[in-house]
Amino acid sequence: MSKLSFRLDDGVAMVTGGASGIGSAIAIALAEMGSHVALVDLPSSDASATLKAIEAEGRSAEFIAADVTSAEQMEAAVRRAEGSLGPLTTAVNSAGIAHAVPAEDMTAEQFERVFRVNVTGVFLSCQAQARAMRENGGGAIVNLASISGIVSHREMLQSHYNSSKAAVAHLSKSLATEWAQYGIRVNSISPGFTRTPMNDRAEVASILDEAVTRNTPLGRPADPFEMAGPALFLLSPAASFCTGADLVVDGGFTAW
Repeated sequence: MSKLSFRLDDGVAMVTGGASGIGSAIAIALAEMGSHVALVDLPSSDASATLKAIEAEGRSAEFIAADVTSAEQMEAAVRRAEGSLGPLTTAVNSAGIAHAVPAEDMTAEQFERVFRVNVTGVFLSCQAQARAMRENGGGAIVNLASISGIVSHREMLQSHYNSSKAAVAHLSKSLATEWAQYGIRVNSISPGFTRTPMNDRAEVASILDEAVTRNTPLGRPADPFEMAGPALFLLSPAASFCTGADLVVDGGFTAW
C-alpha cells in the first residue's frame, strides 16, 4: 500500500511575493506542513505578520529583500536562504503586478514593466531556485499564473497582465519538461478572483462583489488561504507524478 503524504517536514521553501496576499498565505501553510520558509519581497514590504505566523508554527523564517527582475539578486537570495535555513527543496513564485489600461492607450513601458515582473521575474526566480535544487537532488516549484491567462475579463482592460499570466503557465510547462531530468517538478496554479491587496485597486474593487459574485458558481471571491491547499498539494510528495500542470482554482468562474 502506498503512503500518501502532504507533509514537507524539515524542508526549506522560498516564496517570492511572500509578504502579503496569496504568497503570505502559502508561506504560512508551508510552515504548517513542516517547512522552514524564506520570504522574498521588495525592501519596502512589511513581512512581519507573515514571519510571526511562520515562527508560531515552530519553523524558522527569514525575510530576504530582493527584486525578482534581477538575476543577481535572486541568485543571492537563494544563497542566503540556503545559508540560513538549509538546502532549498520547494519554491513558490507569486510576485507580480497588475493595473488596467485600454490597449490602445497602453505605453510600451507599461506593457514591458508588467512582463518584466510577471514573466521575466518568474523565470529568473525559477532559474536561481532550480540551480540550487539540481545540486540538492531535486525539488518542486509552483508558479502563480491566473485565470486572466485563460479568459479576458470584459470588466477589466488589462491585455498586458492577461497575456503575462498566460506566459507564466506555459513557461512553467516548458521548465517542467526541461528539468524533469533533474528531479525538479514545475507546476502552476491559476487563481480566480481573490481578496488580496492587488485586488484592492479601484478597477478591481469596483467589480469584485457584483460581477465576480454573479459570474462565479460558488458565488464569491476566494480567500488567499484557499490557494494554499492547491499549491501545497503540487509541492508535496502526494503530487510526485504531477509536473507541467496548471491547476485552476477559481470557484468555477471559467466553467461558465
